[in-house]
Amino acid sequence: MGSHLRWLTSAVVGGVLIASMHARAQGQAPSQAPQARPFPTEVSNTRFNSGQSVVPYFEGWIRNPDGTFDLVFGYFNRNWKEELAIAPGPDNKFEPGNPDGGQPTYFLPRRQRWVVRYRVPADFGKKTVTWSITANGRTEKAYGDLIPAEELTERVLMTNGNFNPGESDPNQPPSITLAPLQNVVAGVPVTLTASVQDDGLPKPRPVAPPRPPPTDGARGVIAQVNSSGQGRPRGLRVTWMEYRGPGKVTFGASGPTLVANGQASTSATFAAPGTYVLRATANDGQLSKFTDVTVTVKPGASTQGQ
Repeated sequence: MGSHLRWLTSAVVGGVLIASMHARAQGQAPSQAPQARPFPTEVSNTRFNSGQSVVPYFEGWIRNPDGTFDLVFGYFNRNWKEELAIAPGPDNKFEPGNPDGGQPTYFLPRRQRWVVRYRVPADFGKKTVTWSITANGRTEKAYGDLIPAEELTERVLMTNGNFNPGESDPNQPPSITLAPLQNVVAGVPVTLTASVQDDGLPKPRPVAPPRPPPTDGARGVIAQVNSSGQGRPRGLRVTWMEYRGPGKVTFGASGPTLVANGQASTSATFAAPGTYVLRATANDGQLSKFTDVTVTVKPGASTQGQ
């Protein structure tokens, strides 16, 4: 039986080789298996560092105590590295009405949620507000309206949509204020200082001790350890971002800054002169609150003529 199988396999392989040689002799390419085509709705896994669009998102709406409503928008910069400055106007506008609705003009990479609240009157009814962004030659739009299913609460925004224990939760968001900046020059680092107060809830978790090395002497087993060698501290912290501006702002802290003695500080360097809006967000581990500061930047020695 085994010799019969070997003979049959050899015959099949030989036949394929002969057919292939015959096809080549006739000037024909050997036949190949057809490649599967992607579905029309398939999303590409290709990542682009630059050259892609910025997509505005309608996140939902909030009912204000005075009867007005806030339409809440975010955006998705489809570039992994490219940051874009798009001033209010034809390429970054709200419609109808004033195109400058307080939206961001500096777009960071990837997804940024709950970034702008566009206020509409109590009698807004079934109208629609459109936010349009044109980047790298492509226009994307988001449509905001008062659909009941899209209603949000302040609590949802404070938790960034991750945790909502209800309005009766005793934890309150931290308060944050920013010291004003004077005589800021492009290209020269300045210090940003945020003053933060909180109710102490939730109680911060203690830093986990370093994990001890394995002692069982097991061979061929690689223990998984924290890259820092110890647990990550939890507590009150501040995150900085550029909200509006004609050029890039480089912050000294690449991530959240821990609050010490009621303050959190970092440095900021403005690439070009102009008017900027910086946003600082205080987070107690569950709830967050942000505040903005407007900064006027003068030309520096290296930015003269820009």
